[in-house]
Amino acid sequence: MQDLEAIVQEAIALFAGIEDADLLEQAKARYLGRSGALRDAEKSLARLAPAERPVFGSRLNAAKQRLETALREQRDRIQSRRLEARLREESLDVTLPGRGSGTGGLHPVTRTCERIERLFRSMGFAVADGPEIETDYYTFTALNQPENHPARSMHDTFYLAGGAHLLRTHTSPIQIRYMEAHRPPIKTIAPGRVYRVDSDATHSPMFHQIEGLWVDESVNFADLKGVLIDFMKRFFESDELQVRFRPSFFPFTEPSAEIDMSFGGSWLEMGGAGMVHPHVLRNVGIDSEKFQGFAFGLGLDRLTMLRYGVNDLRLFFENDLRFLKQFN
Repeated sequence: MQDLEAIVQEAIALFAGIEDADLLEQAKARYLGRSGALRDAEKSLARLAPAERPVFGSRLNAAKQRLETALREQRDRIQSRRLEARLREESLDVTLPGRGSGTGGLHPVTRTCERIERLFRSMGFAVADGPEIETDYYTFTALNQPENHPARSMHDTFYLAGGAHLLRTHTSPIQIRYMEAHRPPIKTIAPGRVYRVDSDATHSPMFHQIEGLWVDESVNFADLKGVLIDFMKRFFESDELQVRFRPSFFPFTEPSAEIDMSFGGSWLEMGGAGMVHPHVLRNVGIDSEKFQGFAFGLGLDRLTMLRYGVNDLRLFFENDLRFLKQFN
């Protein structure tokens, strides 16, 4: 039988040299496990004389306690060293300047929309809103485009299952709903998202539009021109800006015109406008013999592109932070 003191000294020396917790547990089994050295010593009690057993048993218990103490101390050292290493790796230099927190900002199209709303509010226009999922009636029929009207082909859009509802192709349905709920004089704009099946560098299946409406007893085409020219010059902050109106056709206005803009160079189409068709006024219960008005529609995304010098519409919808951060 190996001397107990020798076993204890050997085990304590072994424990002290181990830096890994798993290896330490393996060493523990070597001495205190079921097949360990102290277990073997315990089995030898049966071979001792009765008078020797209490003395040897006391020495055996003392040896176990010493090994348990050595194990506990080594476990604490290993844990302490591991914590110190982690703290060194994750140390914080409190003398470094603060990193600050990231700040968000409005999307450039949203910034443009809010700017336009402020400008038109200053001219006495209210801001109206409406659903993006619309019925055929509000999108087409109420706007003097009955079923099978050829002008509908210009508004190829997305229909929901069943065909009774669709994603609106313009914000004109907002104007119809507004006229149903209000009596003249009516002076409002309708900004919002619209949808058409179209996609390239200057078009998107989802884009933004702003439409305006003014209905009263003596509103005329000169008022339309004055409002839009004043808006364009204030929006782009340029008195040199030129605006022209070209004859065109829209089923919901008569006469109708395309709106072009130039800064002294080439002309660029900005939207459409015209006097509200009498059929549209009658569809919402307004006396077309007493009242008349004008309506216009402008592309919010195109206005944003021109204001900020962006040459590809798709950049507004790709959510690339490198692009968006330029506007904040």
